[in-house]
Amino acid sequence: MVLHLRGVVLPGEESRDLWISEGRIGFEPVSGAETVVDGGYLVPGLVDAHCHPGIGVGGPTTLEEAVKQAEVSRDSGTLLIRDCGVPIDIRPLQQRGDLPRIIRAGRHLALSRRYIPGLGIELEDPEQLPDAVAVQAAEGDGWVKLVGDWIDRSAGDLAPLWPDDVLVEAISVAHEAGARVTAHVFGESALPGLIDAGIDCLEHGTGLGSDQLAELARGRVALVPTLINIENFPGIAEKATKFPTYAAHMRALHAGVGPMVAAAIEAGVEVYAGTDAGGLVEHGRIVDEIEALHAAGMTRTQALGSASWAAREWLGHPGIVEGAPADLLVYATDPREDLGVLRHPSHLILRGELLPR
Repeated sequence: MVLHLRGVVLPGEESRDLWISEGRIGFEPVSGAETVVDGGYLVPGLVDAHCHPGIGVGGPTTLEEAVKQAEVSRDSGTLLIRDCGVPIDIRPLQQRGDLPRIIRAGRHLALSRRYIPGLGIELEDPEQLPDAVAVQAAEGDGWVKLVGDWIDRSAGDLAPLWPDDVLVEAISVAHEAGARVTAHVFGESALPGLIDAGIDCLEHGTGLGSDQLAELARGRVALVPTLINIENFPGIAEKATKFPTYAAHMRALHAGVGPMVAAAIEAGVEVYAGTDAGGLVEHGRIVDEIEALHAAGMTRTQALGSASWAAREWLGHPGIVEGAPADLLVYATDPREDLGVLRHPSHLILRGELLPR
């Protein structure tokens, strides 16, 4: 079936006609098309840039559970997921035409006893990291995920996992393989080594300071702050009674995350929306993250772009342009005026197919 849509194509202001044929977008009329939209706002499918289909409250899920998680994300408007570390093989989800497109990052790379058990590949020696990165770069879809810091029980606080020289070698290995590297990082002490080694993206980044934000902006290092997940920090601190320094640190990072993100936006850092769904965060909350970014200082248009056209450009997936895959949402009113509109698309089109609402 050929579909015809007419509406304002975001991020622009112009009302346009487009046709969807063989799963692709075109702007030239196609005979026999069925008009399914006549008016409204056409938005490139939403992007969750930090999502874990395959992780649940109890750790790794079954493949069947991962499918259900991806369906929840899809129904929230998320049509593109950057998996940010998954402990199971979710390649079968990529073969499903009814699920969001997924960019896989493979498994988290961590050290033994320095991350959530069962989720990552736990290395015994930091010197093993470059070889492990090479494997994950080959296994994934252009991304590798490192655990940059975690609680060190012997120190009683967050601490880096990797020596600086090992990070330099490991990130170089990934870049030579054509992959980008991102890292989980909460605190301050791991940041200099990651940034100096040429990291491509930081997840959370709650400890970032103004000088480092300027470095990120100059080097076009992306930040995915996962604001709705950071809301869990006080609860994590409350349970960390054996580690009072760590607990106080987590509370301080939580208190400072709003100003940090505001400063990142002001500094020109490329900030994208990611929910960290899986574990402590339910799937399907991308609109909550968009609203949180707006509350932190983004304009509504910027916040929407961070989870739509801008995020797609960053990840190499086009928006609503000639010849692009037809992954888009339709809204009756302009979501740039009211982000809550994003919770109620009138139409959801994935791979050129109109999905039931």
